[in-house]
Amino acid sequence: MYKAFLIKYGEIGVKGKNRYLFEDALVRQIKHALKNVEGEFDVIKRQGRIYAKVLSDSYDYDETIEALSRVFGIHGICPVVQIEDNGFDDLAAHVVDYIGKAYEDKNFTFKVESRRARKNYPKNSMEINMDLGEAILTAFPETKVDVHNPEVLVQVEIREIINIYSIEIPGPGGMPIGTAGKAMVLLSGGIDSPVAAYMVAKRGVEIEATYFHAPPYTSERAKQKVVDLAKIVSKYAGPITLNVVDFTEIQLAIYEKCPHDELTIIMRRLMMKISEDLAKQSGCNGLVTGESIGQVASQTMASLTCTNEVCTLPVFRPVIAFDKQDIIDISEKIGTYETSILPYEDCCTIFVAKHPVTKPNLSVIKRHEHNLDEVIDEMYERAMSTVEKIVCE
Repeated sequence: MYKAFLIKYGEIGVKGKNRYLFEDALVRQIKHALKNVEGEFDVIKRQGRIYAKVLSDSYDYDETIEALSRVFGIHGICPVVQIEDNGFDDLAAHVVDYIGKAYEDKNFTFKVESRRARKNYPKNSMEINMDLGEAILTAFPETKVDVHNPEVLVQVEIREIINIYSIEIPGPGGMPIGTAGKAMVLLSGGIDSPVAAYMVAKRGVEIEATYFHAPPYTSERAKQKVVDLAKIVSKYAGPITLNVVDFTEIQLAIYEKCPHDELTIIMRRLMMKISEDLAKQSGCNGLVTGESIGQVASQTMASLTCTNEVCTLPVFRPVIAFDKQDIIDISEKIGTYETSILPYEDCCTIFVAKHPVTKPNLSVIKRHEHNLDEVIDEMYERAMSTVEKIVCE
């Protein structure tokens, strides 16, 4: 019976004079989310509300809810019955009909809550609440009124059209994609970086991603695993361009010419530098990583200081203070966990020192990086020129 969905948003509502920019971005994201859903939809703004209206004779309700529940910026999804204003008796009949169809078991407590955007409506909100409550009680005597803690909250909005609804499905919250700039995510096949990508996207950041591939030490299955992770995150973040960098030559040079306890730090520094160059080419405002303090040797405070030093763009670490279980919980919620734990190694885990340094000295690291001076410029240029770009959606 639902031919429209009322979209509720949260903090967009306090954006003042710029509010319309966020609303327009949210409308675009909703349209994008619904384009592959069975049915035809129109997404409109009207009187401070956003609606996704069903235009086709049939559509997939569950698929529609699932698509909308992944759109950042949505606080609640309300399936609504919309009617024209044909007088209060007609409204009461529609509300009774709505309750009859929406709830098979009528043994519940309820409250009616109305809002009048049109102040010329012949009844005020209190009168509407009382008279509609009376109509429901008359039609369904087994129901009871509870104004303090009702099991069903029947909401009626008197606008140009009248909205009737009692169900609100939680949305993901956050801000619409594209309202907070763009960032480059260093995406691996692990658990952490897809979660970091999801979290920064939830704040309205458009994301691009970079993955460091090391054939033949890493397989095509490892690369496909990262592509699959990017596709899962794109369900929330929109299309993601994945930059695949062939890192084998640089990684082997580091392995041969640099102290083994510093391998990870030096590799991370070069990964950050390459990622930043790609980020600047794409107009990104920062880098995003999945690092968490103390989780591994390259993520101690001293190690993070060393890797940050090569960057001029800010580096955002959304999961920096999370423990592993916190991150796993989010990865399970967004659907990346099962893919992340597939046993295909990425280039970071192949060249791991047996005893990595946990408190690297930046001046020592930079001195040992000079061991690469004769080869690194040419290798760096080759790596940048052969980047493969994959659009994941």
